[in-house]
Amino acid sequence: MSALPWIEILSWALAAFFVLGFFINTFAVKKVGPEYRRWGYPDWFHFVSGGLDLIVALLLPAASTRPYGVALGCSIMLAAIATVVFHREYRRALPPSIVFTLLAIVGRTLL
Repeated sequence: MSALPWIEILSWALAAFFVLGFFINTFAVKKVGPEYRRWGYPDWFHFVSGGLDLIVALLLPAASTRPYGVALGCSIMLAAIATVVFHREYRRALPPSIVFTLLAIVGRTLL
């Protein structure tokens, strides 16, 4: 059974979101570096985060690799939610929660 067109559109939109995350985490070091340090992550961690975002962005568009992109993307969003909730920055949990929900919708169509 082929995927519904809106799932394809949503997958591409989520891939674009993760490409943006890659660029922000990798190249906007002056912006994200202090946040990562405040949360207790090492100085190089923004590269790991950006690299994982890029992998998700590459996996989501193709139907054959989409399950892996959904799984990795959900893991990243859960880690982001856990980080900000642990540091009592509850409002910052909303965006990753929304992305997690959208990824879960895409993942649900894979079953």
